[in-house]
Amino acid sequence: MVTSLDATDLRLLKELKENARENIASLSKKLGIPRTTVHYRIKKLVEEGVIEKFTVKPNYKKLNLGTTAFILARYEPDSGLSQREVAERIAALEGVYEVHIIAGEWDLLIKVRAPSSEEVGKIVVDRLREIKGVGQTVTMVSFVTVKEEL
Repeated sequence: MVTSLDATDLRLLKELKENARENIASLSKKLGIPRTTVHYRIKKLVEEGVIEKFTVKPNYKKLNLGTTAFILARYEPDSGLSQREVAERIAALEGVYEVHIIAGEWDLLIKVRAPSSEEVGKIVVDRLREIKGVGQTVTMVSFVTVKEEL
């Protein structure tokens, strides 16, 4: 069971979201609490699962993956696979960064990254639509990302 987070925990989380590499001494100074307290609170947040992992936010343009697209897909129940199995197969595709099972007119929301819209098309046509259980798709290419959090 997770204990409730206080204002200091929330401030610490905010600082770590901005820069997970920030050292404990700097965090201690910013938050106005002892270094040992910062260390203990980070450890506690990790142990309780509030912090799942520390990660990197890549610059996808510099990795030649500057085109982001979102794909809505319909699940084909007659495929013999569960919707979750189809989602897991989609998640295993190279270039797929997120897969969400959603409510509404569509069943799946998929986020992909590629070097160009042509390469996004190859992901959709050559790989995604070949997965058993994937029905109709609609692809939307992002022009600009205004906000993206990890």
